[in-house]
Order: sequence, then C-alpha cells, then structure tokens
Amino acid sequence: MAGRGEGKAGVDLVLKGRGVRITEQLRRSAEHKFAKLERFDPRIRRIEVQIIEEPTPRIEGGHRVEVTCQRGRRILRAEGTGHDVDAAFDQVIHRLERQISTHRGKIRNRLVGRGNRLKSTRTSPEEAGSSE
Repeated sequence: MAGRGEGKAGVDLVLKGRGVRITEQLRRSAEHKFAKLERFDPRIRRIEVQIIEEPTPRIEGGHRVEVTCQRGRRILRAEGTGHDVDAAFDQVIHRLERQISTHRGKIRNRLVGRGNRLKSTRTSPEEAGSSE
C-alpha cells in the first residue's frame, strides 16, 4: 500500500497475530481489503490490524479482527468477528467506512451548514433608525 501515487507516502499497514501466523496470503488479502479505506479517506496514515483466533465457542465464528486507524488527530477503532479472517475483515471495513462517513458528514455540516441557518426576524438598530 505504501508508495503508490506521485510523491505520496501511502498508508502504513501493521499486521499482528495472536494465535494466528501471518502468512503472505493473509498479508496480501489485508492489503487488498484495506486499500479500499485508503481510497475512501486519503488522510489515513497508519492502520494497525490485530488478528486473534478465539478458541472459545461463545465467540461467533472463531476469528476476531481489531483495527486501529490513525487519521490526523482522529483515531478510529473497529472490531469484527467471523468464521474466517476475510469475513471479519469485511465486517471491520464496513464499520470503519461508516465511522469515516459520519465524521466527514459532521465536518461538512459544520463548515457548509452555517450558511443555511435561519436569519433573525429582528431588525438591527441601524435598520430601525433608517426607516423612521
């Protein structure tokens, strides 16, 4: 993921495994899936992925993925479970996309939404003095 583009630093992808060996196939799958997040929000600088194999039957599936994304000052976290690692990746990416779109919507409303506020019906003292 790093180094794609013109003079662009890219995203640092850090994979950690607890009870799971990080293979090249798993690394390629993670790079492919998390590249979508980079396209969705180019301000993401670092993605830490922790893949955990849960031996307990109470956990749905058996694989849990915890992700932390650093986006400027904002840190986004999500967790997903699934029968295999790819299903857990898909769940985590969906949750992170929702967090990013909600955050971007809040910023957009803060910056653009101010122009749409209702104007006061009260007249200013200058306007009141000129009409008399």
